[in-house]
Amino acid sequence: MTRKADRLDLMERTAPRPLVDTHLRRITYLRLSVTDRCDLRCTYCMPERMQFLPKAEILSLEELYLLARSFMARGVRTIRLTGGEPLVRRDVVDLVRAIGRHARSLGGEELDEVTLTTNGTQLAQHADALASAGVRRINVSLDTRDPQTFAQLSRREALPQVLEGIAAAREAGLQVKLNTVAMRGVNDGEIADLVAWAHAQGHAISLIETMPLGEVDERREDRFVSLADVRRDLESLWTLTPSDARTPGPSRYFDIAETGGRIGFITPMSENFCEGCNRLRVTATGQLYPCLGGGERVDLRAALRSATPEPTVADALDQAMAIKPLAHDFRIGQGEAPAQPRHMSVTGG
Repeated sequence: MTRKADRLDLMERTAPRPLVDTHLRRITYLRLSVTDRCDLRCTYCMPERMQFLPKAEILSLEELYLLARSFMARGVRTIRLTGGEPLVRRDVVDLVRAIGRHARSLGGEELDEVTLTTNGTQLAQHADALASAGVRRINVSLDTRDPQTFAQLSRREALPQVLEGIAAAREAGLQVKLNTVAMRGVNDGEIADLVAWAHAQGHAISLIETMPLGEVDERREDRFVSLADVRRDLESLWTLTPSDARTPGPSRYFDIAETGGRIGFITPMSENFCEGCNRLRVTATGQLYPCLGGGERVDLRAALRSATPEPTVADALDQAMAIKPLAHDFRIGQGEAPAQPRHMSVTGG
């Protein structure tokens, strides 16, 4: 990941413009998918017999690094590696290490942080390496601590590995935030217990509303829970105080006096947060989606593999700023088709 990366030197010396869309939102956060593959099959995310992309279509680690450098040159300060499950990709820690050299945690200047979202199944094997590579904070998806519910939800009996991975991350010195998708009739009855457990372990937790992306094997309207209702239930148990904590993502945080921990609410359905969007997503095939809920996209893979990659990538990023919409149009209801046919694992979770 060196020879092609040298092509960016000229671009970086010419001080490119920051990424600002037509709604005057500055883009500082990139979610970069390294694979669409996952070793779980969560019911709200994908069908059981998910068809993954041919490996030949996936960007190489060198190309992913080249894109990361391109975004850094345009003012992106946070890069989150996603999937699918990023840790199932062979040698992905090499990519983390290459990007991590630019992060403040290892003395770099271009990035505030490099981080990743994981389902935790492979985390015990990689936690120490991730910490050494410059990662200081990770998100781990955990929707339940009940083994039977986990197996039904993920279609895999992998809860012990996930809990082992979370413990290993803490031991490695990584700051862990848990991500929990709230689902009616699945885990809504254990959310308070999950929050209390997370805080007792020293972890923050964010609750997420399910989103209508891709066809799955169940009706999302039957599972949807408004986090406004969940928050009201939690406030009947505990004292929630708005927190001044901020991360690059869309969570709105509250401190809970009784547990001594922090909880975030990600509400794409009930309380739209698009006006402050600072994010772009790039799939493992190099498709840049300016909006998670939109079909607008720019082909960065074609730009990377063109005869003149530097100016072509720069032009593609400018095009993305021109087409980034003001807001998504997520709706969940009987008879409503998914907002987009692609699954979250394809877009980058």
